[in-house]
Amino acid sequence: MAKFAHDEIVPYQESGMEKKEQVAEMFNKIAFRYDFLNRFLSAGIDVRWRKKAIRQLESLHPQQILDVATGTGDVAIMTYQLLHPKKITGIDISEGMLELGRKKLQKLHLTDHIELCSGDSEVIPFEDNSFDAITVAFGVRNFQHLEKGLREMYRVLRPGGKLVVLEFSKPAGLFRGLFNLYMNVITPAFGKLFAKNKDAYTYLNHSVQAFPEGQTFLNIMHEARFTQTYLKKLTLGVCTIYCGSK
Repeated sequence: MAKFAHDEIVPYQESGMEKKEQVAEMFNKIAFRYDFLNRFLSAGIDVRWRKKAIRQLESLHPQQILDVATGTGDVAIMTYQLLHPKKITGIDISEGMLELGRKKLQKLHLTDHIELCSGDSEVIPFEDNSFDAITVAFGVRNFQHLEKGLREMYRVLRPGGKLVVLEFSKPAGLFRGLFNLYMNVITPAFGKLFAKNKDAYTYLNHSVQAFPEGQTFLNIMHEARFTQTYLKKLTLGVCTIYCGSK
């Protein structure tokens, strides 16, 4: 199976752990500030990005949805509020993030509709053809083996189902210099200030820079057997929605 540059990008260069273990540890450490920093660092635009991604599923009317790399459940919660499916299942490798997500669900009285559980994107703990739709927001960069994760999502998706991926990308033109300054300098500084973890937000920049974005990512989705693929760039190319069907 193909390897990609971002597969080798890890949060802690000196660690002997494999990527997925490092990612789980990183998110456990920053979980307490994760939602706050998402809103703060994006000036709230990330909420609009997530909603636009979820709306790619509106015409499908999915009833069983899987949210991979669900974190604290932001996308799962928004998906329920926008689409009202019967059931949403969120999986993540970070128990620290899931714990916070479950508290949010209890506060919103959504525990009957959304379930968050421990799960690895490369070994998804569900039967073939289990879900009408799958969402992944800012998670595929963290896969240890990108193509393996995509193939697993294809496996558990029902025929006619749709995958929606939301991921950072690199803008073109004059805005790119500002973007690089922000990701290289400002984001790690705020990560250190608020989350006490500069490494996590340095990793964010390095993984974004190495990620196979745009048409290259659509080609990788094709290799994983997805069809009817397309992409939508958001906010001058800072973020991209990728979609594919089974």
